[in-house]
Amino acid sequence: MSDLLVQLKETVAFIRSKITTNASIGIILGSGLGNLTEEIIVEASIPYAEIPHFPVSTVKGHSGKLLFGELGGKKVIVMGGRFHFYEGYTAQQVVYPIRTMRLLGVETLLLSNAAGGVNPQYQVGDLMLINDHISFFTENPLIGKNEDELGTRFPDMSEPYSKELIRKALHIASKNGLTVHEGVYTAVTGPTFETRAEYKLIKVLGGDVVGMSTVQETIAALHCGMKVFGASVITDVGIREEENIITHEEVLQAAKEAEPKLALIFRELVRSI
Repeated sequence: MSDLLVQLKETVAFIRSKITTNASIGIILGSGLGNLTEEIIVEASIPYAEIPHFPVSTVKGHSGKLLFGELGGKKVIVMGGRFHFYEGYTAQQVVYPIRTMRLLGVETLLLSNAAGGVNPQYQVGDLMLINDHISFFTENPLIGKNEDELGTRFPDMSEPYSKELIRKALHIASKNGLTVHEGVYTAVTGPTFETRAEYKLIKVLGGDVVGMSTVQETIAALHCGMKVFGASVITDVGIREEENIITHEEVLQAAKEAEPKLALIFRELVRSI
């Protein structure tokens, strides 16, 4: 057995020793989106630092806890904060929690993030449902020896984000009078925000938003047979005429203001699964 599988089994055994309930839905909350946890009936909470082999979140706006509870009448596992390549973690460490959730029984993964708007029709505070992504600018987490127990060597990526879940989310948004976009998420390493030239390049390539997370998680989730849904909160607009700058504090504030809309969609989407 490989070192990775040994570590995953140790991680899962530790969590199982603390938690008795099973959940088939996993949720990862992005920067400034942690208040969604207030909608969750929390049954147990484990700080990342206590979980064997788990990375520890270092980013402001991420609580750094693995939560177990109920949302929309369904059992869920929630990461209150994720791990990023720019924090110095390897791509394999970034996706370690995804593989852990799969071994805990998670079949559907819901991802949220704060992203920069590239599509000129997007405004700060808008929501975008991710229907595809561009991953060329960040490291693929499947590079290296394939773990056949987790998934196939060459995973299909023709439908990275579940069309069924997108349709459900669009119906939920329409029913509740929410305007949402559908588009392509472009992943970059960060931690620098993009230059104006980089925003223009991403637009030419077909990206609607850009961010520093999500794609590696999606790849790992698909590799091990999970369905994925992703949503971005537009927290800043990259292609702009004025000479303003982007700060992380502004990103967190914009995410906080848009969070109730995202929370509604996630709650009702969980209920529909």
